[in-house]
Amino acid sequence: MSPRVAWLTGEYPRATDTFIQREVAALRALGFEVLTCTVRPTAAIHHVSPAIAQEARRTFAILPALRRPLRGLADQLAAMARPGRWLAALALAWRTAPRGLRGRLFNLIYLAEAATLARHLRAQGVVHLHNHIAKSSGTVAMLAAHLAGVSHSFTLHGPDDLAEPGHWALATKIARADFVACISDYARAQAMLVAPREHWSKLHVVHCGVEPERYAAPAARPGNRLLFVGRLAAVKGVPLLLAALAQARRTLPDLRLTLVGDGPERAALQAEAAGLGLAGVVDFLGYRGQDEVAALLAQVDALVLPSFAEGVPVVLMEAMAAGLPVIATRVAGVPELVADGQAGLLVPPGDEAALLGAILALMADPARRASMGAAGRAAVLAGYDSRVEAARLARLVQGAIARDPRLPKRPEPWARA
Repeated sequence: MSPRVAWLTGEYPRATDTFIQREVAALRALGFEVLTCTVRPTAAIHHVSPAIAQEARRTFAILPALRRPLRGLADQLAAMARPGRWLAALALAWRTAPRGLRGRLFNLIYLAEAATLARHLRAQGVVHLHNHIAKSSGTVAMLAAHLAGVSHSFTLHGPDDLAEPGHWALATKIARADFVACISDYARAQAMLVAPREHWSKLHVVHCGVEPERYAAPAARPGNRLLFVGRLAAVKGVPLLLAALAQARRTLPDLRLTLVGDGPERAALQAEAAGLGLAGVVDFLGYRGQDEVAALLAQVDALVLPSFAEGVPVVLMEAMAAGLPVIATRVAGVPELVADGQAGLLVPPGDEAALLGAILALMADPARRASMGAAGRAAVLAGYDSRVEAARLARLVQGAIARDPRLPKRPEPWARA
């Protein structure tokens, strides 16, 4: 019988988190019955393909259910019907709350959300709950798993859920989880900083991944096009990219940039581009689906990601799978994916001059771009295939369900019998 498991995130499915959708699809292909859950439903702007829209319709959303008065009351009464579990969950929520009245209040809200989720899990016969990102949805997952009496785990990404480990009670979440899937050795090491040593064996490395066959390297590229894919937010460092582009065009006047993504900085970035004389040179496309991004990767010469903080960006994997050289910042787990000088060029974060130098060096050397693209695709095939990584995660889930923690840091992929 296929195990029935649940996947939770704060917002699912999002256009920026397609790797989670690939992970879920791969687990389903392995025979797992995966029920997707989200704290809040995503806005229509994220439904950039029919597949994402369909996934949104089949995903259980906690907040809309909780806000229905009769449903919300029934969920809370069902949780309190097991007074020992509920009181222990209340104590856990109180103990792990951020400091201050506001923190306590939010954790009580998370407990109410957890009661709604726990009732859904019991009704659906779920035996394991997995959560992505150890922030507020991680708190909900920890509490819901306790209320429902199921094993649970989470994926630790960074930078957000590593930046404030005390605020998000990361040590307690690790202690209570059956396992933690860290997306990089860097993330695992950061978890080891806060987790008691007896829990280090729970910390495994499971990469996010892509479907390499979705991306194909074209016979020829235009020779004058850069691409950025990501959320248009301050952390991504796009102003540095615009400034470097304006400088680079003094040497390469036909150089252009396409930005895929949306976010709070979009209007300001469009104005900044215009102020730099780049209004007709930079294209702001908004969010795009996986297939559209794959097509764009075949039409450009390099992907540039000048972020100030990252985990291990999936867009770098996508670009490398497409045989595209990348320019990225040397932060967090990025050097584990991108071998500097082999699959791309890594520059210090916030260094406009270094970013400019990398752009000019790469755009001046087509043979080097091709060599880096080939090396990058080989690296993705070797360690970032989403189906192989999902099979590693499946091995960990099976171990959690069986209450067998004896698995190595990098577990072998699980094969369907």
